[in-house]
Amino acid sequence: MPNDHELVHRSDYPHWLQIQTRWMDNDSYGHVNNVQYYSFFDTVINDYLIRNCELNPASSEVIGLAVETYCQFHSSLEFPDPVAAGLRVSKLGNSSVRYEVGIFGEHADTPAATGHFVHVFVDAKTRRPAEIPAPIRNGLAKLVVG
Repeated sequence: MPNDHELVHRSDYPHWLQIQTRWMDNDSYGHVNNVQYYSFFDTVINDYLIRNCELNPASSEVIGLAVETYCQFHSSLEFPDPVAAGLRVSKLGNSSVRYEVGIFGEHADTPAATGHFVHVFVDAKTRRPAEIPAPIRNGLAKLVVG
């Protein structure tokens, strides 16, 4: 993940989802609270898995569990402005994937926050690591970057 001196740009992400901020996302300081960024990460990742990788969280035999998350803040966002969540994959293993996410203001070229999210895919019943199913692997492969 880049540090403050190596900020990514919109063009660095192959997938996008616009997310509308809500009144309750703002905190008493007048900006989107830090915990909401993790919700944005979770939303763009799971939206992609459901819409593009045939994942059905309620019935799939193999599901992804979050085992690591990280977020670095660069600037603030506030309601009622929508955010754009960029998604890419930096590592695609046999049973795990590392996503990288950029959260951007509606018209910004540099992110308000960047972070990563690691899923380990497991058998939905036993919760033991499992090979990433072909439809999920194929969908995620489209997001792999350098």
